[in-house]
Amino acid sequence: MTVDEPPLSQAEITAIAARIDRPIVLVGLMGVGKSSVGRRLATLLNLPFTDADDAIEEAAQMTISEIFAAHGEQDFRDGERRVIARLMEEDRGVIATGGGAFVNDETRALILDKGIAVWLDADLDTLVERVGRKDNRPLLRDGNPRDILARLKADREPAYAQAPIHVISVPGPHQRTINALLKAIDTWL
Repeated sequence: MTVDEPPLSQAEITAIAARIDRPIVLVGLMGVGKSSVGRRLATLLNLPFTDADDAIEEAAQMTISEIFAAHGEQDFRDGERRVIARLMEEDRGVIATGGGAFVNDETRALILDKGIAVWLDADLDTLVERVGRKDNRPLLRDGNPRDILARLKADREPAYAQAPIHVISVPGPHQRTINALLKAIDTWL
């Protein structure tokens, strides 16, 4: 989508929303905008929004960082899969997953089977700039964030590429990304 492309009309958005019969599940690396884009997308579609990481923290009564520190990544991924499965059964809303969720074979199969999987992607410079705004990313604590993100991007892209919808999250207003996402969902439906 180009910058000059007009946003979708409310009638077009309503028509797309009426065709959505399962959760829209946003996947991709940390920093691509799954939560911020997801919240706005859900509002536009008049659907509920859930950040899977928030739901995991609520269920565990611990932060993601505390879960990683106390139990390790594998236990976190097991709990993450259970929470995402529950969220997908509850509603047809918009779900933002953690960056590693879709890499897990079982979680990915569940999302592909029961949801509309959308891979939000971004270039490395955009990711580095966005994740630098917060210090709550356990995977970025042990090294240079740019190097870690580059490695994660290369390692995880084969899994993310299995999502049937791929949208680039661009710097600037989220509305540009949301318009591209809505058009991609409309085409996929």
